[in-house]
Amino acid sequence: MKDFLPLMLDLSGKAVVIFGGGHVGERKAALFCEHAHVIVVSKEFTPRLIELSEKGKINLIKADLSETGISEFLKNAFIVIPATNDAILNEKIAELAGKIGILIDRVDGLGDIIVPSVIKRGDIVIGISTHGQSPALSKYIRERIEEAITPGFAEMSKLQNELREVLKTRVEDQKKRRKILWSIINDYEVWTALGESYDKAYMLASKHIDRNIND
Repeated sequence: MKDFLPLMLDLSGKAVVIFGGGHVGERKAALFCEHAHVIVVSKEFTPRLIELSEKGKINLIKADLSETGISEFLKNAFIVIPATNDAILNEKIAELAGKIGILIDRVDGLGDIIVPSVIKRGDIVIGISTHGQSPALSKYIRERIEEAITPGFAEMSKLQNELREVLKTRVEDQKKRRKILWSIINDYEVWTALGESYDKAYMLASKHIDRNIND
């Protein structure tokens, strides 16, 4: 099994080329089009892919794939996804992409990257992966974590970020700033207030700063 390192990637302006216009290609295109420039190469496309293209979210290229043609479509690609219904063709695409150092996202999990199951709460992003061994278990873990990481965590993240900036202007000692922020995270009243009003939570959290500065 490969030893994968969890990373966050900024794909702005990067090209993700998907070979295959079926349901797997559709799922990958729907995911990556929110973060990158997506090109789908295939002889046919699902209605959803056509819809995404009409909305300007992806580019569709209708083509039969030969080795020469594949190489042409690999130019400027950052990530390549072989997702045709032809296993031999998928292997050829992966082989050609690998030779020129392009990252490969294979649906069998044997490529260079694995897209995890994701939980997003505002600026909080949590990825869960079983290295492709059990997508069902990834889903199960995600659902359990979703129960614990409520939308209030996104508000707490926003609150912490704002108060960090305030503390930089009022508290010189970094250890003391961390202590204050930690005390806010552990304040049940602040969490409760976040469920009612962000302003109320901010006011309660600010009292931690005042108390610690005056101590």
